[in-house]
Amino acid sequence: MEIRLANAQDIDAWMALVEQVREVFPGLETSEAMAQHRDTVLNFIKNSSAVCAAERERILGALLFSKENSVLCFLAVDPACRRQHIAQKLVSFMLTQMEEGKDITVTTYREGDPNGTAARAFYRHLGFSEGRLTEEFGCPVQEFVLKRPAAGQI
Repeated sequence: MEIRLANAQDIDAWMALVEQVREVFPGLETSEAMAQHRDTVLNFIKNSSAVCAAERERILGALLFSKENSVLCFLAVDPACRRQHIAQKLVSFMLTQMEEGKDITVTTYREGDPNGTAARAFYRHLGFSEGRLTEEFGCPVQEFVLKRPAAGQI
């Protein structure tokens, strides 16, 4: 398995992974939403802001991020490949692409929502802390923030 920036040739395998996990991502309920997500992924790929865990033609993990906004936008791992540290490797790769010293944010389900239990534990494990409560795609979510020291500070 290799962790790398995704390219346009990965899109079908990427979307096959998204299809497996779409029920836990608000905003991906319809075929129109999935088509829109495909276009979004292609834009992220064009901007070198899509990371994948690839094994031959299969995408085992996928991550979208915004350098400009310091946001982890989307993170998914094939359910059959979980507990292999794929998500952690994707996030580590993303951090090498982000500006040093800028805090990184991500949103996930709020405390008490069973869909967010694993994600919240994962982000805490990586050093993210709970931030403001908000809403995305009509779903109540919570922001998590990874505080990063400025370049040269530890």
